[in-house]
Amino acid sequence: VAMSHWAGLLSTAAKVSLLVLVVSVVFSRSSLSERVPEFALTKIEESDIKDDSRKEPVTEDDADPEDLEVFYPTHQWQTLHPGNAVPAGSHVRLNLQTGEREAKLPDSKNEKSDTREERRRKRLGKVDVDSNSFTSQELKKALAKMKESEKAERKAHEEEVRKKFRPIEQLKEEFEKLNVKMETDYEIMVKLISKFNSSASTLDEKVAALYDLEYYVHQVDNAKDFLSMGGLQLVIDGLNSTEAALKEHAAFVLGAALSSNPKVQIEAIEGGALQKLLVILATEQPLAVKKKALFALSSMLRHFPYAQQQFLKLGGLQVLRSLFRQKGMETLYVRVVTLLYDLIMEKVLLEDSQHGDQMEEKIQQYRQVKLVPAVVEQDWCVVVSNLLAVPEHDTREKVLKTVGVLMAFCKERYRGDQALSTALSLLRSEYEELAAEEQREGDKDGYFKELLGSVNTIIQELR
Repeated sequence: VAMSHWAGLLSTAAKVSLLVLVVSVVFSRSSLSERVPEFALTKIEESDIKDDSRKEPVTEDDADPEDLEVFYPTHQWQTLHPGNAVPAGSHVRLNLQTGEREAKLPDSKNEKSDTREERRRKRLGKVDVDSNSFTSQELKKALAKMKESEKAERKAHEEEVRKKFRPIEQLKEEFEKLNVKMETDYEIMVKLISKFNSSASTLDEKVAALYDLEYYVHQVDNAKDFLSMGGLQLVIDGLNSTEAALKEHAAFVLGAALSSNPKVQIEAIEGGALQKLLVILATEQPLAVKKKALFALSSMLRHFPYAQQQFLKLGGLQVLRSLFRQKGMETLYVRVVTLLYDLIMEKVLLEDSQHGDQMEEKIQQYRQVKLVPAVVEQDWCVVVSNLLAVPEHDTREKVLKTVGVLMAFCKERYRGDQALSTALSLLRSEYEELAAEEQREGDKDGYFKELLGSVNTIIQELR
């Protein structure tokens, strides 16, 4: 009886244990079904992963490779039999339904990602890019090393540059040892002036000295030094030379020194430069000499109302007007017209600008310059408009601008000028075709369209 009683208890306990096991399995399978399809517990095993000793982990199936049967996986799960050798990179899982191990090839998506990862590793080399493998201190040290490396490279580059280029002080010392002295612009100009002024210098040497001086006096400070050392007056006196080459290059140096340099402009007009330049332009001289004299005159008059006033008093406009009667001076016509346009526009723009104390004083100076009345009186209106017959578009552009400026003063004269009316009609027809061709080529705001606009504006104002 006792034995049967204990057997009953054991039977009951066994049943309870079996019931608990079944419930556990059910719950396990239900929880796994949410994670893995087909209620299979999947375990990815990368057979190419090595342990800390850098050796392949040894399993029960890895006893002897020669005794293993090679397993050829596909993209579908297949059952692994005892003794099968699984290729590296295969995915392995334990199927809880059957209790068997299964394996398959990795998905193509993973293959692509692995390929990209391999490419990234190849590109980065042996750098460990896992952020978890570095501490903040290690990263700081790595950055510090990078900065030190950059500094070292920069210093190496600077040393290489120092080897190629030496300091100016060292060069001076070496030149002094070789009896070669590095001269300043001032020292060079002193020597050039001395050569130009020396009676022992030949004509070619004097011309060469003037040619070199023109290069240096373009700079404002050098021009002031040129003035202080007496070079400006020597050049002005050179305008009286009987040698055409000396007059040409003297005028060239004078024009370069006068450009945008009020101090030199004042000294030049007080030194008699204006009169000498007008004499050259009024007398028979080679074209090259007159061209440089006109350049020097333009540099003296621009933005200098006092010089403009003296120019009118000395009959400068009549001198320029005479150039249009001389043969072989056609290349100077557009230069003269451009000069007149610039002088007229200076006054117009200044009067339209905002007035201040200094500006008001300058406006008063310009008001004493009666340039436009003299231009109208000497019939420059027709002289300028006749140049529209020239074939060069650049010359026409400058003439059209000047005619447009003179329109306010020459309108009645222009309305009765049949030659001007005919010239404007021909220009409009020509530029309409050229502007249309520009537009067909995709240039909507081209050069010829601008010229056509100037012609149409003048025609409209004459109606």
